[in-house]
This record gives sequence, C-alpha cells and structure tokens, in this order.
Amino acid sequence: MINDWLHHINFAYPWLLWLLLLLPLMIAWYVLKQKKQQSALKLSTLSIYKKQSTVKNTFIHLPFVIRLLTVTLLILAIARPQSKNDEERVEGEGIDIMLCMDVSGSMLAEDFTPNRMEAAKEVAVKFIEGRKTDRIGLVIFSGESFTQCPLTTDHGVLISQVYGVRSGVLQDGTAIGSGLATGVERLKKSESKSKVVILLTDGENNGGLIDPATAMEIAKTFNVKVYTIGVGTEGFATMPQQSAGGGITRTQEKVNIDEKLLKEIARQTGGAYFRATDNESLQNIYSQIDQLEKTKIETSRFAKYAEEFYWLAIAAAVLLLIELWLRYKVFRKFP
Repeated sequence: MINDWLHHINFAYPWLLWLLLLLPLMIAWYVLKQKKQQSALKLSTLSIYKKQSTVKNTFIHLPFVIRLLTVTLLILAIARPQSKNDEERVEGEGIDIMLCMDVSGSMLAEDFTPNRMEAAKEVAVKFIEGRKTDRIGLVIFSGESFTQCPLTTDHGVLISQVYGVRSGVLQDGTAIGSGLATGVERLKKSESKSKVVILLTDGENNGGLIDPATAMEIAKTFNVKVYTIGVGTEGFATMPQQSAGGGITRTQEKVNIDEKLLKEIARQTGGAYFRATDNESLQNIYSQIDQLEKTKIETSRFAKYAEEFYWLAIAAAVLLLIELWLRYKVFRKFP
C-alpha cells in the first residue's frame, strides 16, 4: 500500500531535495562539537559519570536526532510532494441504436446453439458492451411489439433486460411492421446525428397493426437507418414443441424468411441486409454493423495533483516542539 502511494508521489520543486545533503554536515558538526566538549572537560575522578548514569545520560543525543528528523521533514515539505492520479476522460458523439428482436415461438428453433433466441441474445450483449458511448434500447416483437428497454447509456440495465427476454410473453406471430415502427418511435425525438435500428427476425410478416411498408416509410421520414438480419438455416430446422403429455417433442419445420422484404427495408433506409445461418455468422454480422456504424470517440488523459506537504509540515512542527521541550526542560541542567 505504501509502495503504491510512493509510486504516485511527485515533487513540485525536486531540486530542493539537494538540501538533504546538509544532514551529513550537521551530523559531522555535532560529532566534532561533542569531541571538543569532552576534551575540554578535565576530571580527577570518574565518580561523576557514575552519578550521572541516568536516563538523561542515555538519551542525551535524542534532541539532536529529533532535530535531524525535523530538518528532513521540512526539506521534504518545501519540495512540495504531490500525489498524482492519472485519469482518462472519454468523450464521443454517440449513436442512438434500437435493437428490435423477434421473440416469436419459431425463435426457439435449434439450428443455432442452443437456439436462435439465446444466440441472438448473446451476440446482442457483446455488441452492447462494445458501444461505450452510445444510447441503446431494446424492442421485442412477435404478434405485437413492446419496448423492453428505452434508449439508455446504462448498459448494465440494458444487458439485464436482454438476458430477461423470453418467448411467449407476447401474442405469437411475426409483426415485422409493428416491431420496426415501435423502434422508430423510440428514435424519432432523438437529436443524435445517426439513428439506427437493427431488426432481427426469422420469419415472414403475418400480424401486427402496422404493415412493414408503412413502418419503412416512417423510418425514412425520421432518417432512421435500418439494418435487417434474417436468422435461420437453409431448408429445415429442428423445432421443440410441448406435447400433450407435458414432454418435449421435436419436429422439422421449413425456414421461411421474407428476404425480399428485409432487403427492401434496408435498401430504402440506407442500411443493409444480412443472413445468419449459424452462431458464427450471426456474430460476424454484428461485428460488421459495429464497423459500419463507428462512433466518434475522443479520449483525453490528464493528471490530478493533490498537495501532500501538510502532514510533513505538521509532523516537523510537532518534532520541533518536542526538541525544545527536551532541550530546555528535560536536559536544561544537564552538563
């Protein structure tokens, strides 16, 4: 702990530390002075030393030792020791991003590990963790849409909301238009220069109160760029289903993604369409979007200094008072 503290100490006037060379001179002067006093003192008997072999005799040099410590502390104090704390300030022009995630029953298909929904949640969390200065929110949709988390810079809260996403909490279906419209609604009042929706789905639009074409026009009106992601393998995927007896049965169901619609939404809004067929490709898609939507970040480093000479000056003053008390009270009558 002391080593850490010393590591952060700097002196405002380090050249004053050369005054510490006075200490050996003071010691030499004191030793010579003591020798002169002893040689000048002539005694016919040693009995006087026996009488004066007391505590005072034992600590006769203590005032000088204290004086050395006092001078040392004073020199260190006038050199102005300062503790240095390096700090980093990150400033940036953030991007407002809404994640629109399909949570319909088909997202439980097991062509991803462990399924589409869990895979989508994992890559979304990694994406969020990498966007330090952005405001990000979450909309979920199936047969209807719901804002799971509004735009926020508290990514810890957002990540907990992502992990809390479950299928079956909304009416089943795939309301792509409603999901997109809700995401745009959350962005329309944003003052950010860049507004983005990342819409992830594994099906075709078959519900909702707003059709995808209308939602697309709303996104264009508010200058919202939409990246669309179709999730699902080619052909058939394993789908777990609850059986009448309470167990789980697995069936093979055809993967139907309206790629034409997703491509059109992306093209019309200035975004891009991606197809994810496994966990790795889904991760790569989010990495590509991360590169396409770069946030302008400025990092500035600075150091804060705190004066540390006060306690040295106080300690020197205390030692000086102790020396004066010893010299003029305790050792005053001592030869």
